[in-house]
Amino acid sequence: MEASALGPARRGRRRTRAAGSLLSRAAILLFISAFLVRVPSSVGHLVRLPRGFRLTKDSVKIVGSTHFPVKVYVMLHQKSPHVLCVTQRLRNAELIDPSFQWHGPKGKIVSENRTAQITSTGSLVFQNFEESMSGIYTCFLEYKPTVEEIVKRLQLKYAIYAYREPHYYYQFTARYHAAPCNSIYNISFEKKLIQILSKLLLDLSCEISLLKSECHHIKMQRAGLQNELFFTFSVSSLDTEKGPKPCTDHNCEPSKRLFKAKNLIERFFNQQVEILGRRAERLPEIYYIEGTLQMVWINRCFPGYGMNVQQHPKCPECCVICSPGSYNPRDGIHCLQCNSSLVYGAKTCL
Repeated sequence: MEASALGPARRGRRRTRAAGSLLSRAAILLFISAFLVRVPSSVGHLVRLPRGFRLTKDSVKIVGSTHFPVKVYVMLHQKSPHVLCVTQRLRNAELIDPSFQWHGPKGKIVSENRTAQITSTGSLVFQNFEESMSGIYTCFLEYKPTVEEIVKRLQLKYAIYAYREPHYYYQFTARYHAAPCNSIYNISFEKKLIQILSKLLLDLSCEISLLKSECHHIKMQRAGLQNELFFTFSVSSLDTEKGPKPCTDHNCEPSKRLFKAKNLIERFFNQQVEILGRRAERLPEIYYIEGTLQMVWINRCFPGYGMNVQQHPKCPECCVICSPGSYNPRDGIHCLQCNSSLVYGAKTCL
């Protein structure tokens, strides 16, 4: 079947006989246009504890309760909020000769501890919170309401959990008309495509990962046998501290960067369709098949962590460390029940 017998930019077109040319002029134009795309600015802020929120400001203070353990969430490897050894009622009251004593999962906490500090007013602060620090913390408070009254004693409990941002990413699939499945040009094109997409997202500190690339023979109605490449790749955000360019403003939030990355990738594939549609000559050896780009948003928690809105309503989109009695062995969403698990952050059920 002649190429002219097929409609422009349709799947049934016959590939060009020029097998020696990997990147045609159209591909080069796509490469150039990819870098001319500008990322639109966006503004916004978060009002609760969703993904990307870090409890690092000294102004964040948490008070206790005499009725139930207060839950505290500390991002892994970050500074904690100030955990106060008072109730809401006592927070602004005068306390005569107050005495504070903290106990954690490993026993009494002293003020000289390198990872946990007790301030002069009895607040507990973690400088670099680790998984092993998760657990129940108890503060014993002694004070006099007035000079004449006897000493009063309170016991305040806190359940302190490490949490991490979810490992969320976009997964894309796309199909390309290909050279014969045993051709080295398919492999070269695959590498070049990933390089172009990676450079396209460089300023967003996002990473492209090729998950799967397969070549299949497709029998088309009235178009004979075709060779097609099935690409599956993911787009995830890099740690902004480790990325190629430091990122410090509110637009550094991973979800914002990923959303911009998604728009750039969609625009890149749409531009391929537009450029191929304007071609007067026959199509290149390998070209994108219009309408085959598909995208899925995927949420995952790291092993030992999970999401649970019922158990952690104040941190609904956080991956909170699994409590004793549960575990997460892989990149799932939830901590699974395991009665024999006695530690925080269990990755196996023993």
